[in-house]
Amino acid sequence: MKVTVVKDILDANRRVSSVNKARFDEAKLFVVNLMSSPGAGKTALLEKTIADLKGELSIGVIEGDIQTSLDADRIEAAGATFTHQINTHGACHIDGNMIAPVLDLMDMSVLDLLVVENVGNLVCPAEFDVGEDEKMVLFSVTEGDDKPKKYPLMFQESNLMVVNKIDLLPYLDSELETIHKNARDVHPGLTIFDVSCRNGDGLDAFYGWLKEKVAAKKAG
Repeated sequence: MKVTVVKDILDANRRVSSVNKARFDEAKLFVVNLMSSPGAGKTALLEKTIADLKGELSIGVIEGDIQTSLDADRIEAAGATFTHQINTHGACHIDGNMIAPVLDLMDMSVLDLLVVENVGNLVCPAEFDVGEDEKMVLFSVTEGDDKPKKYPLMFQESNLMVVNKIDLLPYLDSELETIHKNARDVHPGLTIFDVSCRNGDGLDAFYGWLKEKVAAKKAG
């Protein structure tokens, strides 16, 4: 019975998310579902991206948190074109049904990129689509080399992994080669960028990926 209930929940979410995606596709809006553990640096990465690509990309952000509007306040201050906070009040992820009402509040025609910053969690968000074009996992080197193998679904479902806080590597036992290997062991085709939001290392490559994806969606 439990398996049936879970299947019904996932199927219902897929139906709503497919409607969301149809709306995004009609607007030619590229959408990223950004996932990570708490504290990996999702909001910091978005702050840098919004500031550095100002004038090149118009970026909207839907913030998912259990409580508070702290991250949405930071994103709005960074200059996002559209910001909306969703508080889940205990739920461990954002799903398509939570996103659907927000779409009526935004003018998708003025956006190039929409990022859904999911609730910090390496498990639940991977199972629930929101209508995105790409799932992206942000991974901090402070989490250790083994997490891709301990939480494989997150890395299997994501097409992009951004490894953050590489400026801290001299102070850790983690190694980039091991992180990459473990991630690609569970998802051989995974695209990986290594970055530091603190000093900006590697961000240009990530920005290039974003701009290419946005341009392809517009052209489609």
